[in-house]
This record gives sequence, C-alpha cells and structure tokens, in this order.
Amino acid sequence: MKVRLAKIAGFCMGVRRAMEIILSEANKGDGKLFTYGPLIHNQQVLDLLRSKGVNVKEDIDEHDRGRITIRAHGITPTEREMIRSSNLKIIDATCPRVAKVQGIIKRYNKKGYTPVIFGDSRHPEIIGLMGYCKGHGIVIGSVEDVERLPEKRMLIVVSQTTQDVDAYREITEAIKSRYPEAIIFDTICDETYKRQREVRSLAYKVDSMVIVGGYNSGNTRRLDQISRSTGKPTFHVETEKELKGLWFSSTETVGVTAGASTPNWMIKNVTGRLKTMGKSRQHPLGSLLRKVFLFLLKTNIPVATGAFSLTYAGLMLSKGNADLIHPFLALFYVYSMHVLNRFLDKGASTYNDPGIALFYNQHKTFLVATALTGISAGLILSLYLGISQFVLFLVLTLLGVAYSIPIIPLRFKYLGRYAKIKDLPGSKTMAEALAWGIISSLLPIIGWPEPFWPRVLISFFFVSSMCYVRSGLFDILNIQGDLIVGRETLPIALGEEKALNLLLVINTFFGIFILLSTSIGIVSNLGLLLIICFLNSFIYLTAYQKGWMRDGSRLQAIAESNLLLPGLLALIWSAVGG
Repeated sequence: MKVRLAKIAGFCMGVRRAMEIILSEANKGDGKLFTYGPLIHNQQVLDLLRSKGVNVKEDIDEHDRGRITIRAHGITPTEREMIRSSNLKIIDATCPRVAKVQGIIKRYNKKGYTPVIFGDSRHPEIIGLMGYCKGHGIVIGSVEDVERLPEKRMLIVVSQTTQDVDAYREITEAIKSRYPEAIIFDTICDETYKRQREVRSLAYKVDSMVIVGGYNSGNTRRLDQISRSTGKPTFHVETEKELKGLWFSSTETVGVTAGASTPNWMIKNVTGRLKTMGKSRQHPLGSLLRKVFLFLLKTNIPVATGAFSLTYAGLMLSKGNADLIHPFLALFYVYSMHVLNRFLDKGASTYNDPGIALFYNQHKTFLVATALTGISAGLILSLYLGISQFVLFLVLTLLGVAYSIPIIPLRFKYLGRYAKIKDLPGSKTMAEALAWGIISSLLPIIGWPEPFWPRVLISFFFVSSMCYVRSGLFDILNIQGDLIVGRETLPIALGEEKALNLLLVINTFFGIFILLSTSIGIVSNLGLLLIICFLNSFIYLTAYQKGWMRDGSRLQAIAESNLLLPGLLALIWSAVGG
C-alpha cells in the first residue's frame, strides 16, 4: 500500500522545544528531575522520560528538592509562585506562543478588559491562561456560548493555541456582531492552522487516513475530527500495534498525519507498518526493483558511493587526473565504518529511524560480513599501493572502530561521561569530516615525488567541508533520538539554529575558497563546476531553515545525492578535455 505522509506531522515547535529542554536536563544527571504535570499528551513519551529518571509531580511540597520543568502548556501565576517558594529549581519549557497569549491576557486584564478564551476548560493550557485572568476570564467552547456572555463588557478574545481555526473564526464573527468594540487576537499557532488545512487537503487525495497520537491529546483528536468530516475512513491510533489489516483491505493509498505531541519514531513505525498492508497495483518487477533499491539505501552503499565520488573529484581537482584505486579505498572505508559504528552505537537509530534499526537487526550477519570484507579489501588495496598507505589505512580503520568503544573507564566519575570519543560534544561531525578528508585527499599523495601541498590541502578542504555539511544536517534531523540516548552532537551542543547557521557559514566560506583557488590557478578549473555542489548545499540548508522543506527523508536523499554530483561533474569535465 502506498503511504502519503503529511508535510507537517509530529512535534510542533513548542513541544519539540520542551522535549529538547527536558532531555538536555536529564542527560546532565544533576539530581532529581520532575515535570509539573505531564510534559505532553503522549503516554509513550512519558514512559520514555520516566525511564530516563524524569518523574511527574502534581503537587508541590516545601521540602521538595531538585529541578522541575514547566510543561509546554504553561501554568498559572499562583502555581509559579508556589514552586518559587519551594526548594525546586524552575526550568521553564512553556511554549513561546502560549507565553504570548498569557502576556496578552495579563496586559488587558489590568486595563479592565474581560478575557474571553476559546478552548477546552479542562485543558492544561486553558487552566494556565485562566490564572492570568484574576477571576475575570470566561471560557467558551462554541458559538452558542457567545449568547451567554455578559452584556456591556470590554472584551478581549483569544484562543487556545491548538484549537480548530474554522470554529474560532465562527466564534469571533459572532462576538464581533454582538460586541463591535471587542478586541480579537489570532492566537492559534501557525503550525496548528497549517496542520489542519493539510489534513483536509490530504484526505481528498487518498483512500483512507490514519491519525497518529495520544488519545488524550486535544490537537490530535481535532485532526481526527477534521479528517472524518471529509467523509474518508479515518483511524486514530497511538502506535503501529493498533493497526488492523481489515481496515485497509480495499485501500491502495493511505494518508498519515500526526498530532503535535507525537514523536518522529512513532510516526515512522506506523508508516513502516502501513506499507506492508492494503492493496497494491505495482507490477511484480517494479516491486522487486523498489525492494532492491531500498535494500541498497539501507546498507550505506549510497554514502560509500558518495565517498568514491568525492575522492575522484578531489583527485581531479588537485592533480587533473585520477585513478580508481583510491576512490575504491574511500568507498570500502566509509562503507565499513558506517556499518560497524551503527552496530557499536545503535541506541539513537531506534528513535531516529526505527526502520533502519530493524533492518540492521534482521541482517546483522550479512552487514557485518560485508563490512569486514570491505576492510579486508581496503587493506589489500592499500598494501598493493605501498606499506605507508597500508599503515595509514590501518590506523584510520582502528580509529574509526575506536570512535564508539569506551576508552576511559566509567569509574572515573565525571570523565566517564566522555568514555568514548563520540561522547565529546560535536565530535561526530568533525571526526567524519577529518576521516573523509584524510582517506580521500591525504592518503593518495603518499608516494607522490613532489606533492604540491596547496592543491592537496584545497582538495582536503573540499572533501571535508562537503562531508561536514552533510553530517551536520543529519545530526540536526536526528536530534530527537540523539537527545534521548544522551549523545552530544553539534546541534545539541550549539542549539539547532546556531548549528544550522554554522553549516551555512562553512558551506559559503569553502565555496568561495574553492572559487578563488580556481580563479588564481592553484587547482584545475574543475573547481568552477564544483561550485554547483556548494550551491546545492546552500539551497537545501536554506530550505530547511525557512521551513520550506521539513521532510527528513527527502532532505537526506538530496544531501546524499549531492555527494554523487562531484564525481559526475568530474567525469563531464574530463570528457570535454578539462
């Protein structure tokens, strides 16, 4: 069955921010950690947090000690003061959009306005907002409630940030007709609006819909209601285990979306299960080819081929010609290291990409065997080239394997946090970039009679910068899983926005660097063509930053294909005579 996933599905900005805050605090291991009430409305996430030592606290006692996180929904000023008077340290994860609504109510309440809030009176966000009304707020849930509002009042109107856009529009029109002087604020989150609009659009393009998220999540239930209103068969599930084949017996295409408190790994589990269900019109040969393609994709062959491509292009850039032995050395090395390190450090992949994790578990013997074969082939090829290249390849291999193996005993207390090289903040991105640069640009010069070092270093910077940008983007896309297992990648160390800006700066700097180096004749004029690769990187990084493209699978595919482009450009350049 074909699965169409909504572009906007899963954690919203506020929930993602709250999760990053609480997981970062949990990874510090700095005493007891609580959340004041459930952090989000998703039982699976709450179970995960509990496993990391994060407990839910409903009542505050003056003898309590530790840290307590205010959830994304926010709390009342009275509750905040109560926490401040205790021995608990406050960590505020209130969604900025919710905080904005709190500010509006607080400001206008002081001016004598009566706040009217559209939403569910039992929802934590509404309870928190009512605390800012000082006893003067009114909660309404439908157009009929407008008739019961008091006469001759100065009103301000706001909405719970995750409410239905169309319902709020109807209510504000009714209020305007009765209270022309009422001040109305559009406080429904943009992501909520886009998510609701997309579910309507997607439902009309598929045979049935699946909504993923907690049963007690208000915004998830609204997505379910909106989908059902289109007349399409709609199924609300929390996990993939609840899916039933009978639901999709006549379905060829199913649409999937998820509530704002649903993590990526749960969405991926559901979409992966759905692909094995329902009907399919695909020709057997087409189905076989697709399975082969997906198999190759999961085995890290594309990224290894990217290493081959970059090495070939780097040699053409620095020497004007290239053999195939060194590109194959890079291919064997990158393939083997990626496979082995995934087995040595498989925790985060369970959350970042459950499908890949399952694939590696099912094909462990095959993958380990091919990785060891790759290392053996690399050692044989490097020995053929000379003892010096053999030694360097062997050292790189040992360092690559050591990256995920503890080298400092955990008994050394604080240092135990950094028992592995991979535990050093931001080390993964830098280690990959350096390894790719060495295997692709420095290893090949061993044996050159008189290497021209400026060319070699420019080739090194070209390969390393391309790898660094790719690896950094993947770290940003995988931030949820990395936070869960406590891995301190580049975006976790710097923050997602700063990490993305750093990647853009590095990409732009080295793009200009290669252009200038080519212009003054240090390297071959292939460098002019290779600028296309940096332009591509700039485009997809900017698209992610601006929110134009958030589909992680699509971004990863574009980033991987950008590694294949240098080799293709080098072949074209060579074919036309350079």
